[in-house]
Amino acid sequence: MRRQRKAKIVATLGPASNSKEAILALFEAGADVFRFNFSHGSHQDHQARCDIVREIERSVGRPIAILADLQGPKLRVGQFAEGKITLAAGAEFVLDRDPTPGTARRVCLPHPELFEVIAAGQSLLLDDGKLRLEVLGSDGHSIRTRVINGGVLSDRKGVNVPDVVLPIPALTEKDRRDLTFALEMGADWVALSFVQRPEDVLEARALIGDRAGVLSKLEKPAALDRLEEIVAVSDAIMVARGDLGVELPPERVPGVQKRILRVCRKHGKPIVIATQMLESMISAPVPTRAEASDVASAIYDGADAVMLSAESASGAYPVPAVAIMDRIINEVERDPLYRNMIDAQHEAPLPNRGDAICSALRDVTQIVGAVATVTYTTSGHTSLRAARERPMAPILSITPKLATARRLALVWGVHSTVSPDVHDVDSMVAAACRTALKEGFGQVGDQIAITAGVPFGQPGTTNLLRIAEIWPPAA
Repeated sequence: MRRQRKAKIVATLGPASNSKEAILALFEAGADVFRFNFSHGSHQDHQARCDIVREIERSVGRPIAILADLQGPKLRVGQFAEGKITLAAGAEFVLDRDPTPGTARRVCLPHPELFEVIAAGQSLLLDDGKLRLEVLGSDGHSIRTRVINGGVLSDRKGVNVPDVVLPIPALTEKDRRDLTFALEMGADWVALSFVQRPEDVLEARALIGDRAGVLSKLEKPAALDRLEEIVAVSDAIMVARGDLGVELPPERVPGVQKRILRVCRKHGKPIVIATQMLESMISAPVPTRAEASDVASAIYDGADAVMLSAESASGAYPVPAVAIMDRIINEVERDPLYRNMIDAQHEAPLPNRGDAICSALRDVTQIVGAVATVTYTTSGHTSLRAARERPMAPILSITPKLATARRLALVWGVHSTVSPDVHDVDSMVAAACRTALKEGFGQVGDQIAITAGVPFGQPGTTNLLRIAEIWPPAA
């Protein structure tokens, strides 16, 4: 099954998409990657969904990626004696380390590391930013605040601290248990929540190795101060606009999203735009026009993928949400303005052989009118570099490793296939022509542009460019 679009769709699985029938319907509607949210559900739930995805993958003959999204160090208040309280604007409120149930005057904040770094004049945002507190002072055991924006506050609501780089580990004990399980399950990507600095990514990388790609979720303003470094050490990036939109003023989020997109394009790293893309479809059969424009804008800007969260995990219309997202992407990519915008954003190649070859590949594909850009890759590096160039022709990626093919399902323009390894140029060209025919990229007589690394099988050696004509398959 071949998608006719280049940008990809990530769909989150959950209670509304648990069965084989539901997950298959999501795939057929357009989902390329399935996200497993480890903030919810048991390991048993995730394993059952993984088994279904892999069964569907075998039946459709197309690699499907699984993204394991770790919960991360989410800050939350404790519990209240009455379950909830009402905070009035102007009132004083204390967050302390006392585990006893809270009242209208105080509540436990079970995160001792925060007490040492918070300072007067900074802000605390509660319940996704609905309530705002101004810090009056901290003595290491309690944080005195004044309520700026009041409202109802109930048990275990989240706390955001936009003004501070928090001295907390990127991986909690729960995350480490979940990570071990996700890797054993066979996740292709691991998403790290609340990344603040490159060291957070490197800590996870030491545990993951090359068993999965590392995707950094940018949802803390502190991450923007070291954006280039974080992108450089990550395999992919997600703009997680939920918490990012809480900690940043709303008017800054669109500009920040575009800035992150530009940096990812520069480094050739896949980028996913996420959160509230089709939010109204949690309960409505069609999105708002503003939501459709939001999805379209991400595609015009060159995003590799757009993501559905509750829309596909727990909403009333999971399959229609994927289907309308698929239609929006196709409509954008048919617009001549889309190609103009993609070309205008084109980054100069980096000074290395791989970028030089893939930059030439982009030009050659356009000049000869190639129906496909064929990349031979073991690690996925060649296909990633080709995708960075955003060629007009689709990228037909051929790899002997199923794990690599699955990982590339997230990447713009890449149609991922698995084929036996090749050992010389002639067999490479033959396999490229055979695969292009089989996957419906061209017909006999069409031109394809092929790139690979020689010697074959050595990652990071992209150094060969070949133009070939598709010939009839052997009798």
